[in-house]
Amino acid sequence: MPMRLSRPGRLTRAAVGCVGACLSGALLLATAGCSSDGFDSAPPTIPPAQAADSPPPAGRPAGVVWRLDQPATDAVFDAGTAQLAVLGAGPADQSVLTVFTRTGTPTPLPLPGPATALTGDGAGRLYAASRGGYFDVDLGTRTVTKVDVEGENDTAFTAITRRADGRIVLGTGDGAVLTIAAPIGATGRVEARVTGFAQVDDLVAQGDTTVVLDRAQTSVTALSPDGADKREALRAGEGATTMAADPVGRVLVADTRGGHLLVYTTDPLMLRQRYPVPDAPYGLAGSPTLAWVSQTATNTVVGYDLATGIPVEKVRYRTVRQPNGLAYDASSGTLYVVSGTGAGVQVIEAAGEADPTGHRAGRP
Repeated sequence: MPMRLSRPGRLTRAAVGCVGACLSGALLLATAGCSSDGFDSAPPTIPPAQAADSPPPAGRPAGVVWRLDQPATDAVFDAGTAQLAVLGAGPADQSVLTVFTRTGTPTPLPLPGPATALTGDGAGRLYAASRGGYFDVDLGTRTVTKVDVEGENDTAFTAITRRADGRIVLGTGDGAVLTIAAPIGATGRVEARVTGFAQVDDLVAQGDTTVVLDRAQTSVTALSPDGADKREALRAGEGATTMAADPVGRVLVADTRGGHLLVYTTDPLMLRQRYPVPDAPYGLAGSPTLAWVSQTATNTVVGYDLATGIPVEKVRYRTVRQPNGLAYDASSGTLYVVSGTGAGVQVIEAAGEADPTGHRAGRP
């Protein structure tokens, strides 16, 4: 499970500026919905940002590319089974997981319905958000179980994460976050519910703290450990789109419209680093040493070292077209870049150390 990040000591001048911006953002979020009659029923929103429409690649992608003809919507690397699972559309009203071993052998695993988002426990199980509940996938036996959430048969779940205590957290398109108790059989009970978001586009967990990304408000919000209340709520740039938790306790956010990588800690939720990343940053993955960010306008992925208090670019690779999804295997140092247009799964071994020809990675 992710380790908690130690509380930092003295803040740098840049970090102090970030903290001030965060506090201002929190105040804006706290007051934006107020009126003389109390809080408005619907929060103010902006058009959600999205990845750039990537051009054809300018050169050969680094590493090797495994074939996957379908556009991918999400991807998770499972350390327990050393397998990569990629979520995409299947036949009719279904989704399919394509599970790759480290040798690149794919196994399609159809899901008995549509799925919108994917998470895992790192020990052989995946969870995919769906209408009315979620799919529980055992990668060892290749079996799928639908877990229905009580009273939510018609709810379209749009985001999912798993907390350190094993609880599944689901988000909805109409702005609610549900924390689910351990299922009894194939039924899960809602243990806590938080509303008031415009929409829930992404969820991550650090320990038992869930962080919510709302693209329409370009905001991130931390929930209390019991999942019943909002804690800190901050603006996230000019158009945040994606979010990832890294192994050392941070939360990474791509401000695609504003062109920044945003780095938060969660106890309390605070913006620690804000760094310009041009060309429509979108895909994210955290590793023990680098934060990985894809640039969808140029088919590029960049690894940033966050250890010094300001991101420092260490490596840069050409990618497959539309690098919307990233996943990282810490045990082998392999970075997976998943295309959102069906251009395949790119595999970059020893990512961050050298390019596939043995030279230090540089600019494309």
